[in-house]
Order: sequence, then structure tokens, then C-alpha cells
Amino acid sequence: MRQELLSLPKGLAEEVSKNLVMVARLIDDEPEQAYAYSRIALRLASRVAAVREAAGFAAYATQKYSEALAEFRAAKRMTGSVELWPVMADCERGLGRPERALAMAGEPEVQKLDKAGQVEMRLVAAGARRDQGQLEAAIVTLQSPELASSSVQPWTARLRYAYADALLAAGREDEAREWFGKTLEADKDGATDASDRLAELDGVEFVDASIDVSDLSEDEGEGEDDDEGEDDDEGEDAAEIAAAERASDVAEYYDEDDEEYEPLEQSEADADVEGDKA
Repeated sequence: MRQELLSLPKGLAEEVSKNLVMVARLIDDEPEQAYAYSRIALRLASRVAAVREAAGFAAYATQKYSEALAEFRAAKRMTGSVELWPVMADCERGLGRPERALAMAGEPEVQKLDKAGQVEMRLVAAGARRDQGQLEAAIVTLQSPELASSSVQPWTARLRYAYADALLAAGREDEAREWFGKTLEADKDGATDASDRLAELDGVEFVDASIDVSDLSEDEGEGEDDDEGEDDDEGEDAAEIAAAERASDVAEYYDEDDEEYEPLEQSEADADVEGDKA
């Protein structure tokens, strides 16, 4: 990314970099804000592949799958890399086109992916099978050497979890319980809710015993002050997002050169911007 930004004038590169940092910082917890920052970066440097990729992930995080797919296609054309292939296929799922995702799973690009990318593609293909109501096919799709391996890799927990969830959806509860347990063994970072799923299967209910009723009256006054502070913060966040959207009203989402270019209907944010201008 740094190398790509070096092609820009210094001041512009710094501004783009700041917005990309904000996208990365906010995308998990505040995806709408991350999306607003990505639009600014896109307005400033739409010909930089890293910017198009970041804009794609920000749109993907906010379920704007048409925009995300267009940005990923643009980044792929610029770099020639196939690493975005699985997430592009998942965008097709998000657009209600699981058959296209399955077609992509059979393309030569998949063979060019690294091991992590191939596992991700397998997860997407299994999800597409489930979208079509083909539960047994989804289970078979996930059965692979990576699933059977006892070694723990970054993708192991997600792969095992998807397999357990598919088994449960197919009514194979005992097998699902076993694989949720295996997921828990591999999920050191708590990336999945395998422990909760296991508890549900075992009929365990959790009760929060940390609340002391006698403290509620004492905390009421403090809560009112906290609420006021939260309202102020929310107002600032909303103003920041609105400003970012207004600043990016000419963002280039699509390349007309794309053979699969599909114009997108005007978003609500852009409609608001035009209303402000009028």
C-alpha cells in the first residue's frame, strides 16, 4: 500500500493515508463511519488499487454489495491479483446470486489462491449451497483435508464452525455438538460463538449474577449524566459522517471500462448531498 501511495504527491498521499487508517480502525465496530472515510479516500485517489480495495471492504461491511463488487473488480484489474476472488464471490451471494458464487468456485482463479484463500472460497461455496437449500451438498463441500487436519491454522476455527452449523441445520445434532467442541479447541481468540452454541445444545442457560439490585438507585443519577454525554458523542459522530459524505459526493465507484459494469441506483447518502446542493 505504501508503495502505491508513493505515486501520489506527498500532501495528497498523507491525506489518503489518514483516511485509510480510519477505515481500518473503524470497519469492525463502526462500519458506517469507515464507509464514509473510504469515500473520501476514493474521491482523492480512485486510481490507487489499495484505495479501491479498502473502499470495497468498507462497502462490504455495510452490506452495499454492488459497490463492494465493483471496487473489488477494479482493484483486481489494477493489480492482476486473484486474492479478492472469494470475497467477490461472497458479494454475489449477498446480491442473491448464489449460482454465480458457485460458478466462481469452479474458475481457474481458485487454483491460484493460497491455502487461506482456497479455504475461504470453500466457505463461500458451502454458503452458496445453503442459500439454495442444498444442506447435504454444503456439508460435503466443507469436507476437506483442511477440515480433517489436527493442526490449527488461522482458518481452522471458522471452517470447523461452518461445518458444525451445517450439520446442525441438517438435523445431525450429535455430530454438530462434536464439531462445535472441536471449534472451541481451535478458537483461542473467541472469534466464534462456539461455546454458546454448545451450551444451547446442552440446554444450559446463563444468568447474569453481577447486578446488585441495591446499587440501582445509587447509579440512577450517574446514568443520567452518562446518557447526556453519549448524546453529545452521537451528535458529533453523525455530524462527522454527514460531513464526510458531503465531501465525497463525486466519489468514483465504478470504472466504465469494466466489462461487467453495472450502474448502481443513487444511494440515499448521495441523494441527501444533492438535496443540500439544491
